Amino acid sequence: MALLKFNGVGISGIAACIPRKEIDNYNYSTYFSPEDVGKIIEKIGVRKRRFADSKTCASDLCTAAAEALFTDMQIDKSEIDALLFVSQTPDYRMPATSAILQNRLGLSKSIITLDINMGCSAFLYALSVSFSFLSQENIKKVLILNGETRSKVYSAKDRKTAFLFGDAGVAALVEKGDCFQKSFFSFNTDGAQESLIKINAGGYRNPSSVETIKERVVDDSGNIRSDEQGYMDGDSVFSFVAREVPKDVRGIIDFAGLEKEQIDYFVFHQANQFMNQHLVKKLRLDERKVPVSIDKYGNTSSVSVPLTIVSELKGKLKPGMILCLIAFGVGVSWGSAIVPMCHCHLSKIVEI
Repeated sequence: MALLKFNGVGISGIAACIPRKEIDNYNYSTYFSPEDVGKIIEKIGVRKRRFADSKTCASDLCTAAAEALFTDMQIDKSEIDALLFVSQTPDYRMPATSAILQNRLGLSKSIITLDINMGCSAFLYALSVSFSFLSQENIKKVLILNGETRSKVYSAKDRKTAFLFGDAGVAALVEKGDCFQKSFFSFNTDGAQESLIKINAGGYRNPSSVETIKERVVDDSGNIRSDEQGYMDGDSVFSFVAREVPKDVRGIIDFAGLEKEQIDYFVFHQANQFMNQHLVKKLRLDERKVPVSIDKYGNTSSVSVPLTIVSELKGKLKPGMILCLIAFGVGVSWGSAIVPMCHCHLSKIVEI
């Protein structure tokens, strides 16, 4: 594991935005039998999701979240020195969406902008990058914009993914402060397993063509998708997560010099209910310390950790509390972070 340590920086506020369109998973698809749908939903724990419309991108969700945060916290935009856009569903192949958002939000031209494409673990990567930037004397505040429109990526006719993913965006302000205690990060990557979660075509290795956008039956179970829709080997992903993530969580707690009981909340990537329940049992965690949002929003990829904080911990966070953030997925990559809280504003979730 790659270990990082910081002091005197932290998250001062988070806002979230979700699409207005709510999906009831039990009524989502007529392609599968009601019995199959019920079994899938009970296993993954996703009862409702939010889907962006065809004209709404991840950047739109992030913009709405950022504007809510600016208003609620009365943020001076001129003090934001870096903008990190976290997504695997950007506006364009080029230019970088972070550059577009700098102009859209009316931020200074004297700003660092950066797109981060790491999938489900990416919020932790962005958080560590922002902490690193803030270790520099002239960087005051960093804005993380994290959005995904995963509903546009997966096939509604593939039972492995059809009922799992949803859309959302968040904005998080990261800054310096004497009240922020030491934070700790652990990161890991195994590119040998890159095929476990993948979109095989549409990039430059396998460019788009008439053939890549054709839907076809892909297995003996009758699942249908194109080569430009996401694929996931669920059993292998579960094996990877069950094997690697508990070790990493134990490792980051040990690196921080803490005991498990000193952690106030363990905020997991909302992968699926079955997987997360297994992790909670394997780590012997108090379920009351593990907030859950997947039932309402589905798996929103990298957005799920900060969205869960806003959705489930608003009114519960107090200065001095310690969060353990845990994320894992596409790459494959996984990581954990110990992040003490100071005065962290959590805005009311907005809808567009």
